[in-house]
Amino acid sequence: MNFEHTEDRRMLADALDRYIAEQYAFPVRDRIAQSALGYDPAQWGQFAELGAIAALFPESEGGFGGEGFDVSVVFECLGRGLVVEPFLGALMVGQALVHAGSDDQKARLAGIIDGSTIAALAHDEPGSHYELAQVATRAERSGDEWRLTGAKAVVQHGQAANLLLVSARTAGVPGDETGISLFLVSADAEGVAKRGYRKVDGGRAAEIRFDGVTLPAGALLGKENEGLAVLEQALGYGVLALCSEAVGAMEIARRDTLEYLRTRKQFGKPIGSFQALQHRMAVMLLEIEQARSAVINAAAAMSESDPVLRQRALSAAKFSTGRIGALVAEECIQLHGGIGMTWELPLPHYAKRLVMIDHELGDEDHHLERYIALGRGLKAA
Repeated sequence: MNFEHTEDRRMLADALDRYIAEQYAFPVRDRIAQSALGYDPAQWGQFAELGAIAALFPESEGGFGGEGFDVSVVFECLGRGLVVEPFLGALMVGQALVHAGSDDQKARLAGIIDGSTIAALAHDEPGSHYELAQVATRAERSGDEWRLTGAKAVVQHGQAANLLLVSARTAGVPGDETGISLFLVSADAEGVAKRGYRKVDGGRAAEIRFDGVTLPAGALLGKENEGLAVLEQALGYGVLALCSEAVGAMEIARRDTLEYLRTRKQFGKPIGSFQALQHRMAVMLLEIEQARSAVINAAAAMSESDPVLRQRALSAAKFSTGRIGALVAEECIQLHGGIGMTWELPLPHYAKRLVMIDHELGDEDHHLERYIALGRGLKAA
């Protein structure tokens, strides 16, 4: 397998890294992360102009990428800069439109790609514990329309979003794999109520309630009762994005820690010359490369026609980056000593983001169990 990126991907990565270094330095990022909106519309527009959003979607749908490695390249750059703009929602909602949208629904992709539409996936619910089929929100037919009732939790950038992709049960009970449908909902529709809040790792999320929201027939994305497969595909891209972001964040945390060990002196010599600390850095470097390999495998698996193989590669990557991300966060903080806990230093913000990535779209325990269960299914087949 050739592990080198294409020239187009290398050029995109170089452009993104340069822009983030020059225009999205840590003080700028910290101001945006703590803002009331949770992202900067001007910065979001600049990312769109650079093609960072278009790279997430195929050329046939107005983008110029859309493969697993395109997604991985973009999000690894975002991870290096701790970017808090609403890329994840754009990716997952956009991929759902690509895979299941009608021509009219796919027309919304243009707004996502040019940055004028802020999209968010509203799927997780209180007590769902990362299980995709645990959907209690309901959508019931009312003539030619639908009435949507329920609540969604931890919707990333849900407060600022103007387009929501909502999972709802149209048949069966929570836990059933059939009976789940997906709906495109305008965030300002009557009956939609939001409660936004700041996240500990920067940016904002929201709790969203749907109180008898009336939706037109055209709001249904894909086939009625068959939304789980589309949801799995969209969330798969989200998992790959988070894993890639984690690798980018680990890379910077490791780099800054190595620089600190080279400059901080004790007993008249750099502390990086102490063998015990060298061993810890060597172990961390090897673990990061293991995480990178798992992400490469997951990116390659996005083109797999067998969904089980794809899901297994994604769960392996999410487990690896969750475990290794926590290790990198802890080691980097400890090797910095007391200064590693000062908020003025970027390092603790990288550490927080690495820990929180583990809890998005399934933590390491969830994905380890999922990986094992999917393996049993392969053996049984």
